[in-house]
Amino acid sequence: MCRLTVVLSRVTMQEVTATSRHYVDRLFHPDPQKVLQGVIDMKNAVIGNNKQKANLIVLGAVPRLLYLLQQGLSSSELRTECVVVLGSLAMGTENNIKSLVDCHIIPALLQGLVCPDLVFIEACLRCLRTVFISPVTPVQLLYTSPEHQTVLFNHGAIQNIAPMLISLSYKVRMQALKCFSVLAYENTQVSMTLVNVLVGVNLRTEVTCVKVFFFLKVTFLSLSVSPSLTYMCRAGAIRTDDRCIVLKTLPCLVRMCSKERLLEERVEGAETLAYLMEPDVELQRIASVTDHLVAMLADYFKYPSSVSAITDIKRLDHDLKHAHELRQAAFKLYASLGSNDEDIRKKITETENMMDRIVSGLSESSIKVRLAAVRCLHSLSRSVQQLRTSFHDHAVWKPLMKLLQNAPDEVLVMASSTLCNLLLEFSPSKEPILESGVVELLCSLTQSDSPALRVNGIWALMNMAFQADQKVKGEIVRALGTEQLFRLLSDPDTNVLMKTLGLLRNLLSTRPHIDQIMSSHGKQIMQAVTLILEGEHSIEVKEQTLCILANIADGNTAKELIMTNDDILQKIKYYMGHSNAKLQLAATFCISNLIWNEEGSCQERQDKLRELGFVDILHKLTQALDPNLCERAKTAMQHYLA
Repeated sequence: MCRLTVVLSRVTMQEVTATSRHYVDRLFHPDPQKVLQGVIDMKNAVIGNNKQKANLIVLGAVPRLLYLLQQGLSSSELRTECVVVLGSLAMGTENNIKSLVDCHIIPALLQGLVCPDLVFIEACLRCLRTVFISPVTPVQLLYTSPEHQTVLFNHGAIQNIAPMLISLSYKVRMQALKCFSVLAYENTQVSMTLVNVLVGVNLRTEVTCVKVFFFLKVTFLSLSVSPSLTYMCRAGAIRTDDRCIVLKTLPCLVRMCSKERLLEERVEGAETLAYLMEPDVELQRIASVTDHLVAMLADYFKYPSSVSAITDIKRLDHDLKHAHELRQAAFKLYASLGSNDEDIRKKITETENMMDRIVSGLSESSIKVRLAAVRCLHSLSRSVQQLRTSFHDHAVWKPLMKLLQNAPDEVLVMASSTLCNLLLEFSPSKEPILESGVVELLCSLTQSDSPALRVNGIWALMNMAFQADQKVKGEIVRALGTEQLFRLLSDPDTNVLMKTLGLLRNLLSTRPHIDQIMSSHGKQIMQAVTLILEGEHSIEVKEQTLCILANIADGNTAKELIMTNDDILQKIKYYMGHSNAKLQLAATFCISNLIWNEEGSCQERQDKLRELGFVDILHKLTQALDPNLCERAKTAMQHYLA
């Protein structure tokens, strides 16, 4: 007997670490041709697939695509393909648009308009149009710093400021560096010019600005150089494996985080370092073993100190002023450090009182600290090991639940996304969360105007329903309500629809549960299934819907709702002959379950299905090229022969 259920560890963790992770990993391949092919494959994978788009965004594909787009060494074809993928991601949900805007896609695309390649310019314009027709995109983004940077650039700012880098005046050198930092921030054109502009160090010798940066030896001046090099690197003008980044910038930023530096410098150092290594796994690994950075950051949480509170009121006031900024910067850097590597995550959670500090951060008065803390928690929650150990030992679900009660949408989205991971079947936190009455809260999220919150609400319910007992499933159905459930099945956001179908699959698992739910809501469910199979939906949506039919076909009494519905049978027949093997396989599962001869009533069903031509189709599918489809068809044929 074949029963299809959603294996949620794959839907949540492995869908973000297997298929989708494969696409992102290929963006980091050292062979440019393989990177190009990876981008092309990603382009094909995201077309009409909002689930894939959301997963790739979560995995950090956008920063890497933007890096490749702005990388001077990237071929014209690669840069164009990157823009096409970004444009496809922008055609997803409004939450996708917000993520792209937050990653600063607009300045990157605007800078692309100065490229001489007309095909590339057209791709940039198409992507910009897609972004700006969305109601969530702030139109004023067109009229802020990128425009000012361009004006300064066009008026020769770089060429006129560059000689000031070797001025005899320390203050002049400092201001020149600050000006270059502002000009270079996410500006490829400025950054590329800075890399190549020459500065005359004497009558006979000229060197590039980057070399001037590299040989500035005064410590504080070096600290001022690092942001400029960071912004030039993120803009694609300097490779992440360039020695000035690996040997100069990154170590310098780590030193800025040390206890000996001023608090202001420590905040800037941590935030700049987090930004530098955000899209690059190798930089994250290098940073994690540089000067004991992970342990060093623990000191950020020790302000104001008790000594300062007793002996120096002025110091206390200074510490209090920067305490929130320090904690926010530390959480940001921890989140960036642990975004990919399991060993780094383990090192973070084993740092002095780290989990307690994250828990405390979730209830801080500063909204920025709370957001940074929950982002850090979300980064760590992608680890199966941490879900089973640190998250359980410190009961992080309690403050997380409290945070979900009253928070701005930005915090709510990240907190609910984290909760989805805590509700995975292998998470020890799942049971206490269920007992806390979370169902009502999650159901309320599914009614939000925000697609991201609707997705997270239904995703968490889907995880909750996986391998759950009838009591939990009944509570979900009662709290959600059939009207809301079927409203979600017609949601315009594909990601919401996919997660709702996943919830329905998990509710319709094990025969008693299938029969009980279908006896109460069978008519509405069959209507929804029919509408989806008839509609203009993606392959993934229709595959999920056919899998729901396969689960219904596995019920003892529920299968009669299919057998007595000729319209549904014809649709199953149609998809068995579809050109897509996934749809064929899912439809074949339906028939396989319907003809399973485990009980005496199978003969009547088998006869009817034979009359409708299903046996002939199964016979043809035994010769299918797809091995899974071929094997399933052979198994189904054996039911007839048994």
